[in-house]
Amino acid sequence: MTYSEQHLKEASEILTKLDTDAIEGMAALLVRVRADGGRLFFLGVGGSAGNCSHAVNDFRKIVGIEAYAPTDNVSELTARTNDEGWDTVFIEWLKISRLNDKDAVFVFSVGGGNLEKNVSPNLVRALQHAKSVGAAITGVVGRDGGFTATVADVCLIVPTVNAETITPHSEAFQAVIWHLLVSHPDLKASQTKWESTR
Repeated sequence: MTYSEQHLKEASEILTKLDTDAIEGMAALLVRVRADGGRLFFLGVGGSAGNCSHAVNDFRKIVGIEAYAPTDNVSELTARTNDEGWDTVFIEWLKISRLNDKDAVFVFSVGGGNLEKNVSPNLVRALQHAKSVGAAITGVVGRDGGFTATVADVCLIVPTVNAETITPHSEAFQAVIWHLLVSHPDLKASQTKWESTR
């Protein structure tokens, strides 16, 4: 079997193992956020940060939810990292944004954060703050879901089918899930260009 065949076989296996109840739960949570006039804050680092930026566009343009990603503001992100430290960049951004109980935090992460292992402590601190103000929490994460899975209202864990490809599959399925959500009939508010030009 070639590597390409193996990788796609793994992706196919993950598809069959995804928790569709969790995905529907995420859709329902997002419907509530929009109905309440809440905002959606996407948090992620590395490749997941890039996914956050793309998701912000889709949730604003297609779903009609006010959405943001702190990693889109390079000046603030780097200033906070330099002056205050990486651990607090997201929590301080959320505090200035006045995160509240109408809002939701949406995490894209391979591991979900783990303070004991010092993995994505910035996500953990941000989620602790989100819980303290009553904001909803959801996410698409890999491995065991980390801290995100322990505090989320609803969380989708991308199943591990090969310990050597956790990161690429986790980040790829973040995109699969958010595209599913923005095209979900309960959420989609605006037609996408190519589907409207039949």
